[in-house]
Amino acid sequence: MAVALEKSAPLAGVRKARRRTVVAAILVAWLLLFVVLRGKQTLTLAAADLTDLHRWFNDVNDSIGADRNSNPLFLYFFNEIRLVIDNLVTFIQHLISQPSAGRPLPQIGWLGVVGIVGYVSWAVGNWRVALLAVAGFTFLGLQGLWQESMDTLSLTLSAVFVALLFAIPLGVWAGLSDRVNRIVTPFLDFMQTMPTFVYLAPLTLFFLIGGASATIATVIYAAPPAIRITAHAIRSVPQTTVEAAESLGATRGQALLKVLLPMSKRTVVMGVNQSIMAALAMVTIAALIDAPGLGRTVVQALQSLDVGTAFNAGLAIVVMAIVLDRVTTAASARAETARRSKNRFLKWRRPLLGAGAAVTAVLVYLSHTYLWAAEFPGEGGTGSSIASAADTATGWAQDNLSGLTNAFRDGITNGLLNPFQSLLTDSPWWLVAAVLIALGAVLGGPRAGVTTAVCLALLVGTGLWSDAMTTLASTLVATVLVMLLGMVLGVWMGRSPLVDRLLRPSLDAAQVMPPFVYLVPFLALFGATRFTAIVAAIVYAAPVAIKIIADGVRAVPETTVEAATSAGCTTWQIITKVQLPMSRSALTLATNQGLIYVLSMVVVGGLVGAGALGYDVVAGFSQGQLYGKGLAAGLAIVLLGVMFDRITQAAARRASA
Repeated sequence: MAVALEKSAPLAGVRKARRRTVVAAILVAWLLLFVVLRGKQTLTLAAADLTDLHRWFNDVNDSIGADRNSNPLFLYFFNEIRLVIDNLVTFIQHLISQPSAGRPLPQIGWLGVVGIVGYVSWAVGNWRVALLAVAGFTFLGLQGLWQESMDTLSLTLSAVFVALLFAIPLGVWAGLSDRVNRIVTPFLDFMQTMPTFVYLAPLTLFFLIGGASATIATVIYAAPPAIRITAHAIRSVPQTTVEAAESLGATRGQALLKVLLPMSKRTVVMGVNQSIMAALAMVTIAALIDAPGLGRTVVQALQSLDVGTAFNAGLAIVVMAIVLDRVTTAASARAETARRSKNRFLKWRRPLLGAGAAVTAVLVYLSHTYLWAAEFPGEGGTGSSIASAADTATGWAQDNLSGLTNAFRDGITNGLLNPFQSLLTDSPWWLVAAVLIALGAVLGGPRAGVTTAVCLALLVGTGLWSDAMTTLASTLVATVLVMLLGMVLGVWMGRSPLVDRLLRPSLDAAQVMPPFVYLVPFLALFGATRFTAIVAAIVYAAPVAIKIIADGVRAVPETTVEAATSAGCTTWQIITKVQLPMSRSALTLATNQGLIYVLSMVVVGGLVGAGALGYDVVAGFSQGQLYGKGLAAGLAIVLLGVMFDRITQAAARRASA
């Protein structure tokens, strides 16, 4: 066995060296051919031009619109789904955000909502979480964004409710059955690979623009985390525990209800947490298809470059995300505490919960009956002050930091982005395709090469090759910068527990923030340019890459590091010769996740001048004649995401082999 391992290690090193040599040869050949063939057969398409595919999509959209009230598929399926979702959303909106039943205000006013939020937070968490929730929701009112916040909360709750109705049972089924798990895993991978923008266009085709499409898109986006984490929770329960229950005569259903679900409750609640965070992120972006709430305020402010208003609304989204995250996180911790000490836990809480429920009922009654308790007092002076301060800070930054920010932007743009974009967009399309297929095959293997070839062929068919290459250039440049930042901070965290304790809370908080929020501060610093989208993508994707790399470095056996130290290796040599090589699979996984996160953010950057596919999607929503082009752009984004995901996942498997 030892001899076999000794033989396999040199062979693996030889194969990796050969792959590096082949990759270098492919890149050199590309550069030489680029010099000769530059500007030929680039498949460029002007912003207002359409291909036959785009016109066909427009015709399909028109025909669906004409037949929507006569086609049986729409009459008895799609329209019924839209009606059910609309009724659910409208019901919750009438409860907390919109006027209902002839009333000028919702059924439950601000005081009742704050009371319910505080009580639920205390019931599932603790008094600290309840205090945070009450303060957070009160702050939303002080910002002058109470109704917008409640609209966002209504859509989020509706989507999460529907998603969990089928996500948790499906997750339990996947956890119990290997066959079901193998079937659903590729679909979950695909759904989580797709950027949020992509869900919107096709759904408007079947469910029209509005709250129903936004909610359905959010359901689709929010379900995969709950399914995947629930399945993992069920599978994580020790098999010996299940066997012990069955040996005592428990049926399969009893084992599920009495053993598997109670023991996996904490992890399942974490899945609910992730679904809520995904739903909140999607609901804000769904403002592009006329979803009400804070997202609409952010979109309108970004389109008019109103940084102050965008910052105020973005801050409200962050506050809501933090509250929802902390409440569900506390609920998972409470589930574990209750499971371990159930009797003592319930003995003193039940009377207090009853008293709290009575107080909450009084607050709900007051908010339903009296205007002062129904309509949030004041005119949002705090929000106006925040917006004014943001505008002042923006003006100061533009006046005093423009030299630094412009130099940084121009350095990255002219030194890295423009040359690489030119290489991709000015090379003949067949040359770029051949290079990408070859790189996919070398890095990920034959299957990855075939997948790349299929994706690129379909990408040519969308008629948006040049825009796709522009998006590809921005994505790859941002990913390179993400990985550089990730390796520096990830290695530092992996080597130092103190640094890990200091940085990890900030990274966790950064992952809670929806993508829209990242655009606002960088719009103030760099203006409406593609560089704004790239910087926002770096900040958005860096936390997940940093954490994965830190965990990979920490997983390197301490004995190996000690052996290298005793052999006289310096700190730099230990990092570069031991820890990073031995965490190669983590680096590849970080690259995979970084690419997916960056792609989704670069596309969202179409709102602030990033252009390319993101702009095509946004233009498709706002200009009817470009709907088909926007739909094709969404398909192109999916193809890029699938290509990235398959190559990097295959490379990760090779690295860990």
